Amino acid sequence: MDEAVLIEGYASIFGAADLAGDVVRPGAFTRSLAKGGEVPMLFQHVSGRAAGSWTTIREDGRGLFVRGLVTTTTAAGRAARKMIAEQGLDGLSIGFIARDWRPRIGGGRELREIELREVSLVSTPMAPAARFRASGPARQIVLAA
Repeated sequence: MDEAVLIEGYASIFGAADLAGDVVRPGAFTRSLAKGGEVPMLFQHVSGRAAGSWTTIREDGRGLFVRGLVTTTTAAGRAARKMIAEQGLDGLSIGFIARDWRPRIGGGRELREIELREVSLVSTPMAPAARFRASGPARQIVLAA
């Protein structure tokens, strides 16, 4: 049986500079999210290493909120679950193409439109506040709700 773990958090925080100096502006994901389609949940940004799936991706007043299930049906999902259980994995990071941006004084970019390609579970996010919390096995959450 797949012991999926429910996770949720923010993959991007609006207005906060990441370690490269990039700042995402509110509305940057609007066009990309409107296109629909599945956004992969990857493990450490490695293509083909799916750790589960996102059930919710939306912009709100704080940033890009995500909710999803980390599964044990893939090797990446099992590795992610193990790291989550050992409290060594709680970061989120976006893989994207910057469609509209301008340079920031002092370095980095102001990102006004982003094509979202993937959201990864990572040990060390570029945006230090981009974190998730795990709520336990999904089947327990469903029973408790």
